[in-house]
Amino acid sequence: MRRLSPNRQLKLSCVSDSSLNNGATVLALLQQDSGKYSTEYLYSTDSALLGFRGLYNFGPDPRILTLGAASQEQMYGRFSAGAELYYGLLNKSGGMSTGLRFTTLPRHSGFPYTMTLTLNPLMGNVSSTYSVKAGRNIALCSQFDFNFYSYESDLRLGLEIWRKREGQGMDWAERMIRQDWKRAPSLRPDKDVSGVLKARWDQNWQVGILWEGRLKELLFSMGVTFDFQRREQIFRAVGAELQYSS
Repeated sequence: MRRLSPNRQLKLSCVSDSSLNNGATVLALLQQDSGKYSTEYLYSTDSALLGFRGLYNFGPDPRILTLGAASQEQMYGRFSAGAELYYGLLNKSGGMSTGLRFTTLPRHSGFPYTMTLTLNPLMGNVSSTYSVKAGRNIALCSQFDFNFYSYESDLRLGLEIWRKREGQGMDWAERMIRQDWKRAPSLRPDKDVSGVLKARWDQNWQVGILWEGRLKELLFSMGVTFDFQRREQIFRAVGAELQYSS
C-alpha cells in the first residue's frame, strides 16, 4: 500500500486597488492538499478578515494507489463538496457558503469539463459555473450569479491560454515523420506549462487580464483590471503575487 504525501503551499499576495481606503491589501494563504480532502486558511488586511475553506472528494481515496485502482478505472467523473467560513475582526461580521462540484476524469471520452454550484444562505447568493477544455492549450468558462433577495444577476465569461515549454508543440510534426514515435509520459504534466494567460469579461464591461508564470518552484502572477464604462479612470486595479510550492 503506497500513500501520497500531502502538498503544502504558503502564498502571499499584494493588490493595489483605487476602491480601497488604504489603496492596497495583503492576503496570506496556507493551503494543504492531501488528494482526498484539502484545507485552506486565509488572512486579509482588508477588514482583518479571517477565513477557513475545506473541500472533500467523494469516491476512492487517491492517497492509496493499490486499493481501489480498479474502481477508479471505471469512474468517468467525481463529485466534491466544500464549505467556507469567514469573519471580519474590524466590522464584526461573518459569513459562510457551501458548494458542489462535478468534474470529469481522464477516462471520460469527450471534452473535459467541470460544473460547480455554490450557495451563500446569509446573503442569498447562488452561483453556477461551467468550464470546458476546448482545445489542447485553451479552456473556456462561464459564470452566472443570482441573488434571491434583490433578484440581481451577473454574467461573466473567461478563457485560459497555456504556453508550453519549447519542444512541446512539435509532437504532430515528429509523429508525421515517425508513425511509431511516442513521447514518454511526464510524471508532472504541469511542468510542461511555462505560463498561463487568463482573461475575463462581465456584463458591466469590466475586463481583467492575468499572466501566471513559473520559475522552477517559484510561481508568479501579474494582473490588471479595466473598467471601460469609466472612461476617466479605465485602470481599476493592478496586482502581483508570488507563491512557493514544495
